[in-house]
Amino acid sequence: MNRDDFNILNSGIIYFDNGATTLKPKILSEAISDYYNNYSSNAHRGDYTLSIKASQKYEETRYLVKDLINARKASEIAFTSGTTDSINKIVFGYFENVLTRGDEILLTRSEHASNLLPWFELADKLKLKIKYIELDENHEVLLENVEKAISDRTKVISIAHISNVVGDVRPIKEITELAHKNGILVLVDGAQSVPHLKVDVQDLDIDFLVFSAHKMCGPTGVGVLYGKEKLLNDIKPIIFGGGMNADFSTDGTRIYKTMPDRLEAGTPNIAGVIGFGYIIKYLMDIGFDNIHNYELELKKYLIDGLREIPQITIYNAHSKSGIVTINYDGIFPQDLSIYLDKYNICTRAGNHCAKILKEEIHIKNTCRISLYFYNSKEEIDKLIEVLKNPNIKEEII
Repeated sequence: MNRDDFNILNSGIIYFDNGATTLKPKILSEAISDYYNNYSSNAHRGDYTLSIKASQKYEETRYLVKDLINARKASEIAFTSGTTDSINKIVFGYFENVLTRGDEILLTRSEHASNLLPWFELADKLKLKIKYIELDENHEVLLENVEKAISDRTKVISIAHISNVVGDVRPIKEITELAHKNGILVLVDGAQSVPHLKVDVQDLDIDFLVFSAHKMCGPTGVGVLYGKEKLLNDIKPIIFGGGMNADFSTDGTRIYKTMPDRLEAGTPNIAGVIGFGYIIKYLMDIGFDNIHNYELELKKYLIDGLREIPQITIYNAHSKSGIVTINYDGIFPQDLSIYLDKYNICTRAGNHCAKILKEEIHIKNTCRISLYFYNSKEEIDKLIEVLKNPNIKEEII
């Protein structure tokens, strides 16, 4: 699907590390080059034609993000440097100011470091309690286990929509409904979901949503922070400087702007944000339902092939995303990934920034195959062929 749009695929590379970052279509470099070559200037700072054009293109992307996730207003969208930056701005710009000693935060042991470490820091600072939602036998999140974990001190549920290792699609709509009945706010890490399926923040009733452009064919260094307007009205900036203030004086008086400017201090990644706008239109033209359905078709094909290899352990065969996590008996995951690289097959090995998941699956490291719409069954056939190599261990040694 759309493979001709990606120059790197013409080099013989088989790219199965889309959970980490995705490949970039030619349209992205063209859009970024157009900005740098033809109207490179600062956005929101100048009254001349080039600056006005940069500002308009930058803000056009904000409206595209609004449509992408069906936010009510473009002012509910702030650009950041990525999912990590977005979560930190929410944790320390909002929740630090509303949580008090003894309040509980619900997480899971399969969360990415970016959705754990900020909460650990805040918990230490405010004397909060971290609790974990129990995972089922497939290491997935069930609504009944969320309900079991809630107490009268639970104030926040912070959870990935799709786990970056297990690949399970969490029941976000049901979780937010349950949470809101109990006066609990929900922060959703959409880094692995927004690139792959339609996410409607109004339908799902999400309080905060974060995601990164680079995991959906966009540039690195661009992220999105969405929040409901009533919540963002109370968020405080944690980075201060130009662009986010309306006025300040020598006596320390300062007036900060409203959203989204308040969270966008300094010169942003203008070229990246403008390029991301082209990518959003590109992906919407393909259609997120088409992307998701095709990924599930590829995953089934991949699982069927992997099951023909008795030495392979599959940890998440039942999850409904394009992430497949495996190990090969007797081969260290990093060695397996290095072996696959000899055949130009790119996979990810390690703990995938989910270091406490080992407490659930009792394995520290795995090899991850993560699919996207430009992957093909022919590429999967090559992977299976290489994994069936009877001399695989000798080649690794």
